[in-house]
Amino acid sequence: MSEENNNLGDDIKKGAEEAAEAAKDFANEAKETANDMVDEAKEIVNSTENKKMLAGILAIVVGSFGVHKFMLGYTKEGIIQIVITFVTCGIGSFIGLIEGIIYLTKSDEEFYQTYQVGKKPWF
Repeated sequence: MSEENNNLGDDIKKGAEEAAEAAKDFANEAKETANDMVDEAKEIVNSTENKKMLAGILAIVVGSFGVHKFMLGYTKEGIIQIVITFVTCGIGSFIGLIEGIIYLTKSDEEFYQTYQVGKKPWF
């Protein structure tokens, strides 16, 4: 009986060690997959075309709040856009609409050179 308990205990230890090893392998694979996904997401977010598209859509939809300005890194201009919208009782929101149309009609290279390299904050 004692020998059976001893063998059973050895089997349990062996099974636990195998489970721990499998868990480590799974965790390492999950980390690698997560890192790959983060790298791909960074590439997508930092690509010029996606910034242009996102900035243009944000400018058209919620341009009155200057969201597109904040996304492009123009914090001061974003705050100015909010103030203009409130002071003009919403009429200033047409600025965002116009900018969104301009963003979307520019080529990717032209958008990149104008708004990301040249840092042109308005129109």
